[in-house]
Amino acid sequence: MTATAADFSRNHRKRHIDSPLPRHFHVPQRLSRLRFSPCVLFAPPPEARSFAFDMGNYASGLLCGRRPRDDGREVCGRWVGVSRDLTVVTEEEAGTTAHLVNRGVGDARKAALEALPPRPREKRKPFYLEALEGARQRDPRLEALGSEVRLQVEKLAEIRKSDKAPKEDLSELFKPLTTEEENEVNDCLYSRGPSSIVLVLHESSNIEISKEKFRCLRPGGWLNDEVINLYLELLKEREKREPKRFLKCHFFNTFFYKKLACGKNGYDYKSVRRWTTHRKLGYELIECDKIFVPVHKDIHWCLAIINMKENTFQYLDSLGGMDRDVLRILASYIAEEVKDKSNKVIDTSSWHEELIDYIPLQQNGWDCGMFMLKYIDFHSRGLSLSFSQEHMEYFRKRTAKEILRLRAD
Repeated sequence: MTATAADFSRNHRKRHIDSPLPRHFHVPQRLSRLRFSPCVLFAPPPEARSFAFDMGNYASGLLCGRRPRDDGREVCGRWVGVSRDLTVVTEEEAGTTAHLVNRGVGDARKAALEALPPRPREKRKPFYLEALEGARQRDPRLEALGSEVRLQVEKLAEIRKSDKAPKEDLSELFKPLTTEEENEVNDCLYSRGPSSIVLVLHESSNIEISKEKFRCLRPGGWLNDEVINLYLELLKEREKREPKRFLKCHFFNTFFYKKLACGKNGYDYKSVRRWTTHRKLGYELIECDKIFVPVHKDIHWCLAIINMKENTFQYLDSLGGMDRDVLRILASYIAEEVKDKSNKVIDTSSWHEELIDYIPLQQNGWDCGMFMLKYIDFHSRGLSLSFSQEHMEYFRKRTAKEILRLRAD
């Protein structure tokens, strides 16, 4: 039976559809291990519509080194439909099995480098240490700052040691008055009777305290010269009585500084030169640890201290003030006094002027005199100023008791 042209055409199309694909179109086994994106399988490039497009040969060419000039990226890029770099990295390049790297368009060699196993990182100093060493080489001031830091650390260690030191025994300083002492003090301060009656007479200093003068020790009263000077005399006697318990001190009375500073031409050493002869005192001021000088400024009492042991001038004001003129006058005085009485020369220009700003301060307008007396009392004992405004009422009663007994405890 002779086949017609139509049959030939129909058989040709049928064979084209039913017959298996050519053998060379099968994907090689090596390429089968590659993982393609799903979009590759479902979105073939336009060239695949033509039977002339041979994907098998194209893929085989990629693996065997017969690649187009652009490594096939242009065709695969159109195939995927996005601007990506689909690079086949072979075992020769990466040292591993071939795989498909999906990354942005760039150098294909970077993908091979990223596929390499990580190299062990070298250990190095932290960056801040390297920067610090470099800065030290460039700036010698850092060495000086380091020395200062070490010095401050040592000072801090000393402070911590002092905190662990035994605490001062202040029980004697705040010992309550007995009932008998309370009654005696209240009777002299508040009882009726002539105000001119003399309550106390101190024979060695010839100071007498009348009932009127004694009433300055009431709460709210301003301390007068007689009460202050008598109490200072009692502190002198206390030191002589128990020299090992108290510092060696000299207590000027309330008239000394005014006489020294208010001469015809201001400072006048000659006016007070005879106050401190060895025959009167039994010692010289250069032998003292501390010299106390009460300073009266109109209606306010302050205290200046000549610290012979530490070569300093201290100014204590219960209102927190400072008067360097007082310390300047006392510096001139002690230099002349030592030269006159001890025939020695001291250079007070190298002494420090110290404003003690951590002292207890008064909270009213009438306790300055009592603060000054307690500054002297505590310093003569070598103790820190461990009191405050709330203790002033007790100190007034205690001072009254000691004056009435003519004995400072």
